[in-house]
Amino acid sequence: MENNFYRNKVTVITGASSGIGKAIAIDFAQRGSIVVLGARREKQLKEVVEIIKEKGGEATYCVVDVTQDSLCKKLIETAITKYGRIDILVCNAGISMRANFNEVNIAVLHRLMDVNFWGTVYCVKHALPHLLKLKGSIVGISSIAGIHGLPGRTGYSASKFALTGFLETVRIENLKNKLHVMIAIPGFTASNIRYTALTADGSPQGDTPRNENKMMSAESVAKNIANGVKRKKHYLLLNMEGIAVSFVKRITTSFLDKSFYKVMAKEPNSPLK
Repeated sequence: MENNFYRNKVTVITGASSGIGKAIAIDFAQRGSIVVLGARREKQLKEVVEIIKEKGGEATYCVVDVTQDSLCKKLIETAITKYGRIDILVCNAGISMRANFNEVNIAVLHRLMDVNFWGTVYCVKHALPHLLKLKGSIVGISSIAGIHGLPGRTGYSASKFALTGFLETVRIENLKNKLHVMIAIPGFTASNIRYTALTADGSPQGDTPRNENKMMSAESVAKNIANGVKRKKHYLLLNMEGIAVSFVKRITTSFLDKSFYKVMAKEPNSPLK
């Protein structure tokens, strides 16, 4: 059966209260996984847990700000205390930004690194001993911005490049331990990350500059990630944008630089001049 791979596996997911994280939680639970959800917003976490339980799945949650090492440890301990194991860790929590580097407050870049990079590092550090026991999986949700720098998103690109380098190294260090590490690159996805993207002064953008209807759905991303874990893939490029960027980057950087500039400059109220 399709669900046998996930049956009773314990999956910990950060950023699970909305968007891709919520979709992953619901998808994995429907496949038979027990899911442990982490995010800052308790009300939304409770709602996701209820959705899963109404569908016959098993889920619990832990309120966590991934920028806090102690709270990341608490999330992992919640899974171990309640279920006694961790099979899969999905590091999905993340925020974006939209501002030129010469205008942005440096605190915004610190915030991006704290959430996107350090939030992953903390969770992996505490989950790793448990994952190694079961030859489990780590999934890091990266971005096209982690393959090639995107203008107006210096902190976001830097954090995703850092995430990729960190997870690649963890994978290589644990080759003999059979630890599976997958870096997923969804491309532009219809989720709430653009609504909460930080502007130059650190305030939330509050609206999306892109047409969400033309993007891959969070549910589609979740399905592909679930299949990628099952197949033990190392990299998961989920649409033609990511595949094209990865391919073209090997050939010419200047072409990509100009292409991304033109695309981002067309966004409403773009910081690019």
